[in-house]
Amino acid sequence: MAAAGKRAASGANAGGGRGAQAPAGRRELLLCNALAVLLILASAFAVIRTTHICRTLYAQLQDLEAAQWYLQEDYSRLLLEQSTWASHYRVEQVARGDLHMRAPDLTQLKVLPR
Repeated sequence: MAAAGKRAASGANAGGGRGAQAPAGRRELLLCNALAVLLILASAFAVIRTTHICRTLYAQLQDLEAAQWYLQEDYSRLLLEQSTWASHYRVEQVARGDLHMRAPDLTQLKVLPR
């Protein structure tokens, strides 16, 4: 019986010690779990926000690329028009027809010595 009494006494001490430590351990575990859940939620919201920003920027990039394509097309057309208006044949035609210009006679030309 003495052994049984010792077991009961040691069991009471051991159980009492666990009972006193268990709520503190559970509190720490609960706080760690709550912190982990908050960090996971924060990470999930950060991923959602980043994905939204990425999609918004990609849509903006596509709009800018389309605008660039139209501007490049206009620029090419304007270069072609400029080369047409600046061609030697066109300049000579305007000079003779609209401005009534003509090439000087050979007698009017003077060659200057170097």
